[in-house]
Amino acid sequence: MKNRLTTVGALLALAATACGCAAHLPGASARPQYAPDTTARTAALALDALKTLPVKGRAPKTGYHRTGKFGPAWSDRTTAPGARNSCDTRDDVLIRDLHDVRFRAGSRCIVVFGNLSDPYTGQDIAFTRGPRTSLAVQVDHVVALSDAWQTGAQTLTQAQREALANDPLELVAASGPANAQKSDADAASWLPANKTFRCSYVARQIAVKAKYRLSVTPTEHAAMARVLNTCPEQQLPRDDSRGVALKTLK
Repeated sequence: MKNRLTTVGALLALAATACGCAAHLPGASARPQYAPDTTARTAALALDALKTLPVKGRAPKTGYHRTGKFGPAWSDRTTAPGARNSCDTRDDVLIRDLHDVRFRAGSRCIVVFGNLSDPYTGQDIAFTRGPRTSLAVQVDHVVALSDAWQTGAQTLTQAQREALANDPLELVAASGPANAQKSDADAASWLPANKTFRCSYVARQIAVKAKYRLSVTPTEHAAMARVLNTCPEQQLPRDDSRGVALKTLK
């Protein structure tokens, strides 16, 4: 077990895909951003990381409760200690993933407008904050929290589960209808309609499951392998927030 966890940590430490955190925004350099580790490293392959994940059946959903087990949405804990920026997680992800972002007057956190090149559908979606419009763009937990609960998160501490729910590695801004269609499905039951994103999507799920020591079901493992066999050089996404949880997962 110790050797497998060491391998997982090493693979995640090698991940090298840039996160692109709002560098395109005018004046964004004055706003606190995630603090990536700039140490040179070799990229880790998603297929190699998949081999380190335990394969087992899904546990019962008994006891699952979004707020009770993973904390309220959304807290300001998306970054490593000392790098929080007083913005909630949802706005941090919108700032990272949208372009042409506009903020509420007097705020550097609250996004009121932006455009999303939606990774799930391949379409361009305009985001406008409001009771009837905000749901067009949602922030998706790439590994659904109920899936995480049934594949190992029950054994995590409350703090670790809250870190998972607010980890930028786990979060992607996406089409609201596509997110609703996905619901709590894993890769065996749902993949993005945008086929060009499927390799990246599965690689991100693997990175999250490896980081938080979650398992995959046999059918989920097979589905992930099928996707990655079409892109064997797919790398894990870079984890700029890995200090939040890895040091506490012993």
